[in-house]
Amino acid sequence: MKAQALVEGFSKVGICAPDAVPETAGRLRAYLDAGHHGQMAWMAEREAWRGSAAALWPEARSVIMLAEVYSPNVDPLAVLKQRDRGAVSVYAQGRDYHDLVKRRLKRLGRWLVAETGAEIKVFVDTAPVMEKPLAQAAGLGWQGKHTNLLARDLGNWFFLGAIFTTLDLPKDAAEVDHCGTCTACLDICPTGAFPAPYRLDARRCISYLTIEHSGPVDEALRGLMGNRIYGCDDCLAVCPWNKFAVAATEIGYRPRVGMPELAELVVLDDAGFRARFAGSPIKRIGRNRFVRNVLYAIGNSGMAGLAPSAVPLQGDADPTVADAARWAVAQLEVCASDDAGL
Repeated sequence: MKAQALVEGFSKVGICAPDAVPETAGRLRAYLDAGHHGQMAWMAEREAWRGSAAALWPEARSVIMLAEVYSPNVDPLAVLKQRDRGAVSVYAQGRDYHDLVKRRLKRLGRWLVAETGAEIKVFVDTAPVMEKPLAQAAGLGWQGKHTNLLARDLGNWFFLGAIFTTLDLPKDAAEVDHCGTCTACLDICPTGAFPAPYRLDARRCISYLTIEHSGPVDEALRGLMGNRIYGCDDCLAVCPWNKFAVAATEIGYRPRVGMPELAELVVLDDAGFRARFAGSPIKRIGRNRFVRNVLYAIGNSGMAGLAPSAVPLQGDADPTVADAARWAVAQLEVCASDDAGL
């Protein structure tokens, strides 16, 4: 099965028991009690399943965890210096990973069923599954201080997929923490989203703010978002273990979005947005939230020449977009006054 997983294109595979990480339930409850999940109400609504993989499917006897690499071939932090362009997270540069990973999982699953007759369920971030703790229990890597999974032989640029099965397969040894005294991922966070190592307050995380958070972003955080319009890779990009990252082989992860100009993105209507990002994970946040993010980036650009593109949106039908446009115009007016020595 492991050999077949590599044939299918996965980079790494490991196996654990569904109840291998019993402490996840308590950790999840503490996370929710602290309110660190923000508007992600679905985390609380499905807490019982998320906190226990064994509860999600009681008949399962093994969880097969798989890693699929999407390593970038350029420095993802370089775009942050190009203030007239939008920074899009590496994972969203190509086709939607949900579709690509699930397709591969289903092929492996069909092979497994044909070989053994066992029952299976496959998941790619589409069910209340705590993939990262399970992946650590299966030996794929460990959750770093930035709470993402990383591995000594892969770095931290990889997706996770899971196959639950009724087969009682041999289990792999869990991986241990290799972060040591390094705090690079914590130190670089623009918004201070890590209250402590291994703890993330999503309410301050730019990935959460640009993707999951609806409505206006707190004004105290807008200026810290820079030109990041979908996700944030800072904590991933600085991890020293990335020196062992391997190149992605799936052509679907090759960049399609690139570093788009803010001026061309801010004018997108709903139809234009859908056409521009068809097949991309960006599409799921919708035009209004996306243009909101673009307007924050315009306001942070310091480039008065972008103001005319934001002015018309002060009257946008979506109140959040209109608010973002007013904020962007006001920010650029302050920059213009400063440049004029007023």
